[in-house]
Amino acid sequence: MQISDLPYPDPGVPDARSGPRFLLWLGRGQLGGQLKSLCWGMLHFTGVAALPYAVGLGVDAVVDHEPNRLLLVGALLLAIGVAISVGDSMLHRTAVTNWITAAARVQQLLARKTAELGSALTRRVAAGEVVAVSTGDVEKIGWFVEAVSRFLAALFSVVLVCVGLLFFAPELGVVVAIGVPLIALAPLPLLPRATRRADVQREKAGKATELASDTVAGLRVLRGIGGEELFLGRYREASQEVRKAAVRSARMWALISAIQVVLPGALMITVVWYGATLVSDGRIAVGELVAAFSAVATLLYPLRHFQEIAMAYSFSRPSAKRAARVLSLNRTDAVVAAAERTARTAAVRAPAPGGDLYDPRTGLLAPAGRFTAVVCGDPDLAGRLAERLGGHPMDEAAASDAGADAEAEATAEATADTAGAPSVLLGGVALDELDLDTARTLVLVQDKDPVLLSGTLRELFDVPASGAVESAAALGAAQCADVLDALLQSAPDGVEDPMDARITERGRSLSGGQRQRLALARSLVTDPEVLVLDEPTSAVDSHTEARIADGVAALRAGRTTVVLASSPLLLDRADRVVLIDEGTVAAVGTHRDLLRREPRYRAVVTRETDEEQRLGGLELTELEEALTEIEGSA
Repeated sequence: MQISDLPYPDPGVPDARSGPRFLLWLGRGQLGGQLKSLCWGMLHFTGVAALPYAVGLGVDAVVDHEPNRLLLVGALLLAIGVAISVGDSMLHRTAVTNWITAAARVQQLLARKTAELGSALTRRVAAGEVVAVSTGDVEKIGWFVEAVSRFLAALFSVVLVCVGLLFFAPELGVVVAIGVPLIALAPLPLLPRATRRADVQREKAGKATELASDTVAGLRVLRGIGGEELFLGRYREASQEVRKAAVRSARMWALISAIQVVLPGALMITVVWYGATLVSDGRIAVGELVAAFSAVATLLYPLRHFQEIAMAYSFSRPSAKRAARVLSLNRTDAVVAAAERTARTAAVRAPAPGGDLYDPRTGLLAPAGRFTAVVCGDPDLAGRLAERLGGHPMDEAAASDAGADAEAEATAEATADTAGAPSVLLGGVALDELDLDTARTLVLVQDKDPVLLSGTLRELFDVPASGAVESAAALGAAQCADVLDALLQSAPDGVEDPMDARITERGRSLSGGQRQRLALARSLVTDPEVLVLDEPTSAVDSHTEARIADGVAALRAGRTTVVLASSPLLLDRADRVVLIDEGTVAAVGTHRDLLRREPRYRAVVTRETDEEQRLGGLELTELEEALTEIEGSA
């Protein structure tokens, strides 16, 4: 795989059981690139290792006054120089290619997993952790993959130097052969501690990144409640912890680096002292001493790669662990089982247009072509139901990872029940048995916190759609006139069409209500067969909400629309209203009908207490009696 061939047609199925297994899987996927890099590295390091012997031969030729042999040594040095230069250039090229392609593979895997899980991803891991994995962690993983081949080539050159000295100068070769393994193995006792300190540093840095990302995401809210100084103080504390951890880690790596300098220096002194003794005794030639000294000096270069591979692994292991954790997340067991069934049999055909949407778990029925509103007393239940209606239920681990408190345990229990329930049916066809792209085309779910990506408004609405709904009609139904004016006012000079105005990342320059309305308009443009909206007007005022309710009802006339909300303005525009209580359908009717006869519905919609419900029931009874008397007298 070359850089020009990116992205991968298929990044593959990673081994995400652990960080080391994930790194091993990445390495196996790049055997060709690693072998190329190893070959060029061996050429480069062989030249480096041969250089001292050529110098020794040249010294001997000068001492022996043999000019012809000196010319041959010059030619040999020229060839060695070419080998070192070409090998170094190609080693760098292939190693960087390995780094970039490994990082690209990891990023593709993360992007695919994000698209697969959708909004359920951030219920499993913090958004900041996903950012940390896809940026800094990807770089560290690529560093280790890139360093492997250079380390192996350096190891080859070290062995080559030691073996060569044993034949070239046996007396000095024995000293070098004993000393070099000791130098290479000396830092090993320190590596576990250095690795632990590096893990602590990476963990603290990841938490600081998560805190920064989450703080920036909620900056508007923090400013509204005056909490930016509080979170800034928390980030200061987190950053100081990262600094202290980095200093502790750097001290340990500095000690390892010092060992890598002191011990080779001691070996060089030993070789020079012992070699000078051998030369004075006439047991070896001067050239052999020069060659041995030069060989030990050149060993400092390949030995640095021993330290680098240790550092690369220490820093990449926690990064690979986090990446494997994200990549190991799966959809529910029911979806996986359905996917396996689909793979074994012919693809399930999409349902015919005009089918009802039915959830066997709750008993919710959304008739085709009708505007159905769903009222849930529990907002978390409403969110899970919206995901379920779209064929993307959250799996058990998603809730169990949320925390150990009572609310998280209740969520885990409810999710576990949902995971074992049958799939939602559209026109009698289970959504879980459909191809994922087909299911998402048929049913679109807009959650309560939709995301706006950066770009122009025109790009925002450039989404897969039926083409039946124009952008202007969707913007009008979502009451986005003031949003368009705000975008034009903030646009640079020369932009006259609001569709060409740019939206900042996540729409941070807009208010929560403006972002919500733009997201609603985008959902309306897609014109899916079934549109599921979870609290689409929670951030707008009542007057705007009433107009949005009328606009959505008119634009979606004849199309199946399900709105999970508790706003009376939205509920009053619905064709039918369904009350979900304790996970099942408790009542069905119109808004006014349920408001009159269903206390549980009235408690959710009007926020009444038990006493207020009793008094309200008495007032309704008295009003009905008065109306009966008036009708009798008439």
